[in-house]
Amino acid sequence: MKLAVPDLISNSYFPAVAAVELGMFKNEGLDVSLEMVFPVDKAYGQMRDGQVDIVGGSAHSILSAFPEFQGAKLLCAQGQGMYWFLVMRADLKAKKGDLSVVKGKSIGAAPWVEMGLRRLLIEAGYDLARDGIKIAPVPGSLNAGVNFGVTAAKALEEGKIDGFWANGMGTEVAVRKGIGTVVLDVRRGDGPKKCFDFTMASIAVTDRLIERSPKTAAAIVRAIVATHRALKDDPGRATAIGRKLFPASEAELIAELIRRDLPFYDPAISESFVAGMTDFARDLGILKGRPSYDQVVAPQFRHLWRG
Repeated sequence: MKLAVPDLISNSYFPAVAAVELGMFKNEGLDVSLEMVFPVDKAYGQMRDGQVDIVGGSAHSILSAFPEFQGAKLLCAQGQGMYWFLVMRADLKAKKGDLSVVKGKSIGAAPWVEMGLRRLLIEAGYDLARDGIKIAPVPGSLNAGVNFGVTAAKALEEGKIDGFWANGMGTEVAVRKGIGTVVLDVRRGDGPKKCFDFTMASIAVTDRLIERSPKTAAAIVRAIVATHRALKDDPGRATAIGRKLFPASEAELIAELIRRDLPFYDPAISESFVAGMTDFARDLGILKGRPSYDQVVAPQFRHLWRG
């Protein structure tokens, strides 16, 4: 089986990565290999077309390949809440939570990821056209094999963008280098409250897989639950994984980022989250209907979230 994630040198989808590297899928009798497929809509497209079996990506982005949530389901969460950070150039001297700094600025964000920032700004009273806010892919980030957050930090350092909306690894690199300032961390309370439930890092599979082998789907959920437990018991296990898969500098940062994320390591997908995410998707125009909870999440595996 193949598991696709849209960013690898990152904490965003680390539970999926760690489930492979720590042997949690293997413990469940599954032979799962890891692939990076960027951007996230391409990963879901490959799952639709049978090229990959599992996607560990942003939950709302499943709509890029499965309109109205038809043909695929969310199995569990990798982590709760919208997990991207807004980082602006350090010389702008932006204050935490002060979104006025984005006026007239160019902000880098990946396809489908940018939707979270776009809608957040609207909820906060900003108009992208009126306020001269440009949100676009980071130069060079659409090349195959590129990791978005690290690339965004480099583009910020080179003055190609004024800020970025990206993962915790890119954020940490920018802050430690002194080139960026964190303006928004939605997971930890910044921005309009409703934005927390716009999306989450999730695990998704096709309805075909669930129907063909519900035991396999259940094993996938158990592997993620076991990975959460292992990382909570010892976040330091992330370092060995980082040293195998990441550049040296980022490898030494990953355990600290995972330690910070542990409070959000809950595999459950609540009805309130699905309501918030589907409202977000309708506001964006990528969802027309009002799917039920059971049309979005595979309910037969909910009991496994408790471990």
